[in-house]
Amino acid sequence: MKIVVDVMGGDNGVLPIIDGVKRALKTKDFQAILVGDESLIKPLVSEDIAHKVEIVHCSDYIKMEESASVAAKRKDSSIYIGTEIVRNDQAHAIVSAGHSGATMSLATLRIGRIEGVSRPAICTLMPSITQNPSIILDAGANTDCKPEYLVDFAIMGYEYAKNLLGYPNPRVGLLTNGEEDSKGNELTKETFKILKSYDFFKGNIEGNDIYDGSIDVVVCDGFTGNIVLKASEGVATSVSYILKQHIKSSLIGLLGGYLLRDAFSKLKKKLDYAEYGGAPLLGVNKTVIISHGKSNARAIECAIYQATKAVETNVCQKIAQAFAFKER
Repeated sequence: MKIVVDVMGGDNGVLPIIDGVKRALKTKDFQAILVGDESLIKPLVSEDIAHKVEIVHCSDYIKMEESASVAAKRKDSSIYIGTEIVRNDQAHAIVSAGHSGATMSLATLRIGRIEGVSRPAICTLMPSITQNPSIILDAGANTDCKPEYLVDFAIMGYEYAKNLLGYPNPRVGLLTNGEEDSKGNELTKETFKILKSYDFFKGNIEGNDIYDGSIDVVVCDGFTGNIVLKASEGVATSVSYILKQHIKSSLIGLLGGYLLRDAFSKLKKKLDYAEYGGAPLLGVNKTVIISHGKSNARAIECAIYQATKAVETNVCQKIAQAFAFKER
């Protein structure tokens, strides 16, 4: 298996990205194609993994402050070259912590949408009180949506949860401001009318249902989904900070923190975005994983695991089959 990693454009430079690739190569059998500035990459590739690494040199990359619209014209940029490698079947998947808009744009334009999919969607894993995370889509690819887009998101989320996460009967819910059938705005009301004919659809859900284990797939427009994602990250960071402050405030707190260190460690791991790697872009013909710009080595490592598992489980093909059946 060959996985392209766009080494350029991350907030913290190339080091954490290369370190993440190293970690993944030590536990997973694949070939890494690193796209970026060779002068920055080569000194960080140790001899023990050199035979598993191919470097494709390019010095240009799309900076975070640039518009995604420039991506299609910048044919010497790392994300363009990486996308072309996947498009030409020279690799199975691509992972990028660079400009997410550029990644989405090129994946859609160059790799192409699965036939029948109206819009690709970003699919993000969210922690829940159970062992199984829930997934939310769209998490930011499409800020303005039509009902048919959300229906497509539901189908893609169902297939992803079933085939990659291994949930036997994924439960799909539509995120609104109330569980009653009549709740929501015009978009969700129209979407509800269509989704109620699908066996996997469990109805309208509220924000708290994302985390309580009652639903597996959360469907919403990208505007709402991105706000939910960023708010959740903020709450997790704030809770962690508040706990640390209270623990450090007294001797009893320090003792309690010591006794509960194992529980705190597990909680931190469950809430850490790095443990979930990146967000797959569902609805395109090949596996594309979009990682956070501030990804550390662990996040890149987990993003690569997501990519390899998506390839192994043929998720893109399973989604394509679902839409072929839908069209019939």
